[in-house]
Amino acid sequence: LAGVPVAVKDLICTRGMRTTFGSRLYADFVPEQDDIVVERLRRAGATIIGKTNTSEFGYGGVGHNHVFPTTRNPWNVALTPGGSSAGSAVAVSTGMVPLALGSDGGGSIRIPASLCGVFGMKPSWGRVPLYPSCRDPGYPGQSSWESLEHIGPLTRNAADAALALSVISGPSDYDRHSIPSGSSDWGLSSLDAMATIRIAFSDDLGFAIVDPEVRSVFEQAVGRLRTAISHIECAYPAVGNTEGLLDTLVALETDRAGLKAMAAEQGIDLDGWIGSILERTWTGDQFTAAIMDRKRIANITADFMRDFDFLLTPTTASAAFPIDTYGPDKIAGQVVPPSSWVPFSALANFTGLPAASVPIGFTKDGRPIGLQIMGRHLDDNGVLSLCAIVEKIVALDHSSTPV
Repeated sequence: LAGVPVAVKDLICTRGMRTTFGSRLYADFVPEQDDIVVERLRRAGATIIGKTNTSEFGYGGVGHNHVFPTTRNPWNVALTPGGSSAGSAVAVSTGMVPLALGSDGGGSIRIPASLCGVFGMKPSWGRVPLYPSCRDPGYPGQSSWESLEHIGPLTRNAADAALALSVISGPSDYDRHSIPSGSSDWGLSSLDAMATIRIAFSDDLGFAIVDPEVRSVFEQAVGRLRTAISHIECAYPAVGNTEGLLDTLVALETDRAGLKAMAAEQGIDLDGWIGSILERTWTGDQFTAAIMDRKRIANITADFMRDFDFLLTPTTASAAFPIDTYGPDKIAGQVVPPSSWVPFSALANFTGLPAASVPIGFTKDGRPIGLQIMGRHLDDNGVLSLCAIVEKIVALDHSSTPV
């Protein structure tokens, strides 16, 4: 990566470079050490050119906080770029950098990748080590999401993401959950080598309300993929709606006492998703039920993936919507809760399976749409390879660029 300019999400520590975590609590914080991934990028010759905006501590699939101006979607600046890796997706989409780092606890790499028309990869859990990140209890707010969080690349294509992962993956003594890199060169498999794979697809996982344009573009992409891969069928793991589960698991892994003390000391009120988590009273029984439900979901998904190599869904149920909101008011003409537009991404975080978003088209008014590809346990290379195949088959016209 000698000389490659890289942007780093503001949830990832950069030595000597201001890192706010998108929160007024850390508005002037300058870390004394790099996160492991940043250290590895520097060692590979990459040039860290700056930090990218995020929602506060990554709590929310959007790009606004109380520290910086709202991040805007480069395809339409009145719309959100998604999040929480908002600025990283925008930096790649606009051509500021060919590579940016994001983090993903429930879709925060894949969501903005989809809404901004770029590639984003959440690798297998543990494939890319995290530290300090969510592993250091010395940073209340940042030290959250430990069993859900991943760091991964946002790039122009799957091949560039594979190159980035070849540098940042591999175990570290500072992350007890980290695992071996899994590949010596991260080379992508050809279509011929993947001719016998079995693909499942679903446009709603049995419960989601999906925008008709998103559904149509998704179905067209699956149809094109059928011309190259013979075994593709409509099927999905019947796990149900997991929105409430994510909320409870995040609350379980949030240092609520530390955040409350820090906020009180500085006289700052925390709002949004993180504020609601701090305000609510949680019980041990709620947390235990969430852990048991996660085990159920992981087992159902593991059984399902014995019959399929990959599961395809839309990345999001809606394309980009107005900035400074948390979700569209309606999807497919139905009034929906603010978070119902991201029903597909958290499954890969609950299970730790590798998943990526690859651009597949646009709405009629020019908003990007992404396809999510989730693979089997530890099959990061397979996900990247299938994404590269989709890129060739869909062959988007990139003659038009963001504003």
